[in-house]
Amino acid sequence: MNQSLLPARIVVVNDNSTDGTAKVITGFTKMYPQILGIEHSSEDAHLPGSKVVEAFLRGLEELDDNYELLVKLDADLVLPGNYFEQIAAHLKSDPTTGIVGGFAYERSHNGWERNHPMKEDHVRGGFKAYTRACYEAIGGLRASIGWDTIDELLAKYHKFDVTTLSNLHVQHLRPTGKSYVPSAKKLQGRAMYVMRYGFIISLIASLKMAWKQKNFRVLIDNIKGYKEASQIGLPFLINEEEGKFVRNLRWRGIRQALF
Repeated sequence: MNQSLLPARIVVVNDNSTDGTAKVITGFTKMYPQILGIEHSSEDAHLPGSKVVEAFLRGLEELDDNYELLVKLDADLVLPGNYFEQIAAHLKSDPTTGIVGGFAYERSHNGWERNHPMKEDHVRGGFKAYTRACYEAIGGLRASIGWDTIDELLAKYHKFDVTTLSNLHVQHLRPTGKSYVPSAKKLQGRAMYVMRYGFIISLIASLKMAWKQKNFRVLIDNIKGYKEASQIGLPFLINEEEGKFVRNLRWRGIRQALF
């Protein structure tokens, strides 16, 4: 509510909290009429992707389609005061952008340092902003691990740009993955399968992940997850034409990285 450009509507989804969150939300809804708080109960297990997207989609049910910009925010973030103003200004100057956001900064012994493990043009899932045209073109968000990769791949398929604004520093209070359960380990491999990466690209991507995390187990878990998804015939999240586009895009990125 201290933003220089205020959102027209704010939906706060209280998903299985066991502390005083509900009371805090109620206090703000009484102060600000544009804030709506709703209760939602997902499964207790913190499985990456499905839980957070289901909560987002539940909140989206409370909104109409009369919007220009739709923003998904996690609860553990502190935004700079001009966050929405800067995003709106960028979209006005570059209407080809479909997904936009800043960069995540996490606390360290040196203060707040940027933590952006993905490519520079990737917007972290915790603070994604979508234009209405882009969100409708990609068919909304998929309640699956890898959702914040699928949305960007489909945005590019539909000729939208994905943009990160380096001057927007978002403070991330809880490092990624700290609350994931062990049963989620093989889900990265399953995500690669349902995104139609194919085995070779999935293997290369898993090797890269294992190298960056300095953990060979990541490679093993990913490949196990991929093979399990293939064996049970897990439904793909994108169609064949979109899958071909995704594979070509990934191969192009691999060639650029090598040469």
